[in-house]
Amino acid sequence: MNLKRYFVRALHRLQKGPGYTYKELLVWYCDNTNTHGPKRIIKEGPKKKVMWFFLTLLFASLVFWQWGILINTYLSYNVTSSLSIGFKTMKFPAVTVCNANPFKYSEVRPLLKELDKLIEAALERILQPTHGDPISPLLLNNSNATEGLDLDLWNQIPLVLIDEQDKDNPVIVEIFETNQSAAGNQTAAPPAPANVTSEEKKYKLAVKLCSHQGSNNCTYRNFTSAAQAVTEWYILQSTSILSKVPLQERIRMGYQAEDMILACLYGAEPCNYKNFTQIYHPDHGNCYIFNWGMDKEALNSSNPGAEFGLKLILDISQQDYIPYLSSAAGARLMLHQQKSFPFLKDQGIYAMAGTETSIGVLVDELERMGYPYSDCTANGSDVPVKNLYSEYNTSYSIQACLRSCFQNHMTEICGCGHYMFPLPEGVTYCNNEDNPGWAYCYSSLRSSIRHRQICIDSCKETCNDTQYKMTISMADWPSEASEDWIFHILSYERDMSTNVTLDRNGIIKLNIYFQEYNYRTISESAATTIVWLLSSLGGQFGFWMGGSVLCLIEFGEIIIDSLWITVINIISWCKGLKQKRVRARYPDTPPTVSELVEAHTNLGFQHEEAGTETQGEALPPEPGTPPPNYDSLRVQPSHNPGTDSDIECEEQRPAANHHGDASVWAE
Repeated sequence: MNLKRYFVRALHRLQKGPGYTYKELLVWYCDNTNTHGPKRIIKEGPKKKVMWFFLTLLFASLVFWQWGILINTYLSYNVTSSLSIGFKTMKFPAVTVCNANPFKYSEVRPLLKELDKLIEAALERILQPTHGDPISPLLLNNSNATEGLDLDLWNQIPLVLIDEQDKDNPVIVEIFETNQSAAGNQTAAPPAPANVTSEEKKYKLAVKLCSHQGSNNCTYRNFTSAAQAVTEWYILQSTSILSKVPLQERIRMGYQAEDMILACLYGAEPCNYKNFTQIYHPDHGNCYIFNWGMDKEALNSSNPGAEFGLKLILDISQQDYIPYLSSAAGARLMLHQQKSFPFLKDQGIYAMAGTETSIGVLVDELERMGYPYSDCTANGSDVPVKNLYSEYNTSYSIQACLRSCFQNHMTEICGCGHYMFPLPEGVTYCNNEDNPGWAYCYSSLRSSIRHRQICIDSCKETCNDTQYKMTISMADWPSEASEDWIFHILSYERDMSTNVTLDRNGIIKLNIYFQEYNYRTISESAATTIVWLLSSLGGQFGFWMGGSVLCLIEFGEIIIDSLWITVINIISWCKGLKQKRVRARYPDTPPTVSELVEAHTNLGFQHEEAGTETQGEALPPEPGTPPPNYDSLRVQPSHNPGTDSDIECEEQRPAANHHGDASVWAE
């Protein structure tokens, strides 16, 4: 009962609030608010009222417009970058060194023997003089030069010549073709006109990729130079061959650490190949990482300068390079963070043979803000792409994510994985025997913008990253005056031989060091904060309307009062609707209590409705004394809505006594 009484009184107090109508409430607000403008609307004369009304409306619109701009600027989550320079003892970066050639040719030659025969015969055919005549296919059955070639290996991914003398109708000429296929497939080009220049007589070499052998669903990868086409073709064919070789066998065919790393010195401490961690890289074979931090604590650099860095002497054995696979000679190296996988094809640099390469390092630390300011990740756990490089126990990087995403798409679409990337579970590498159309599928997927965009949208940058800026300088090494004794010493230390087994075509010297201990930190901070937003909103509101937070509270108060008035009006409308329904059941005045009692006890009693006319003769009055009037028992409703239940009871008692006296007087 106390709770009910509380709500009843609260409702009565609300009804007694600033006004019972919206107009009265609005006038009360304008008269009592602290905001400038509304008071002048109700205080001034008619003309000034109109002027102040439009001024208030205009400035209120400007406030809301400025608020929209400020809120939109805050929700855009812009950042500002700040640069700070610090000085501290820093960890020496991890250094990965590889040979530009992935395998020793002496070790891998048995696997590539048939492939080398094919490319040599193809080059002989491509480079033969045409003397202005149209080029024609080389018939295998009539040529002794092509005897013993593996035609099945060639037809899996063939090279073709494209004659573009007629730009609108280019002619595709097979390099190797049998007599049976020549009758149906050979397309001869028209004779070359006498005025055709040597530039126009050139043929373009292309790689023919088909969805499966013998299919017409083919695509041609054109190249401006035959050297590019031969290298690309050889990589595709060798990839198919090497993908079937076990990993341990591929590691054995690569360059070993004791043969490649001839000398090592870190600061004043000597080191050797045992201080390097070996990993297998599909592009470069065996790679070796110094200071990776996987098994031991990362090394710190004691001082900046070349004397306190890492010094290496490498032997790349250029004479044992694969001639058609590696067209560049040198060492591939990369500086990166500890416990991160080196992506040398994207971020590595070359060191040339016969030179001393000095690399001065500066450190940049990047600190990005996370969501919602940027779409970066702390450790890759919120990236939807499975990291295939996690088998190396390395940290997340966007390069690893992009390659993992591409490999996942290739396994789903092509049914096999590419040799250059790690494999998901239960998937094998692509090869020509088990997957005849893998090269066509790989080429289509690599050139697909849609799949590339899917991977870009799925992968995220790391929020914290360390970049190493390098200053590179080179000089010939060793000099002509000192090369004899240096090569003698290095040859003896490696082969225990007094003969010189090394030359400047295979020797590289590296110096890697910190230029200085100053490091730069590029950090992001929020351009707009909640404090900035509140101060900007308040500044605009105060400038245009002279308001404050209390004015907003007043505006909220009038909104609440308007809602309560609306609720009261709805309740009153519902009560009125209910009363209308009751009147529909009793069109005239409802019967009194005495009439209801008489109708219940006297079956012959019929209440005559007012205004009804008797039909026929009037009935004579019934004898007897009429019953008493019991209207005195009816409780009259109180007309004061502000009284509670106690006041109503006190008002009912004197009314009952008054009617009781009247009934006694009637008797």
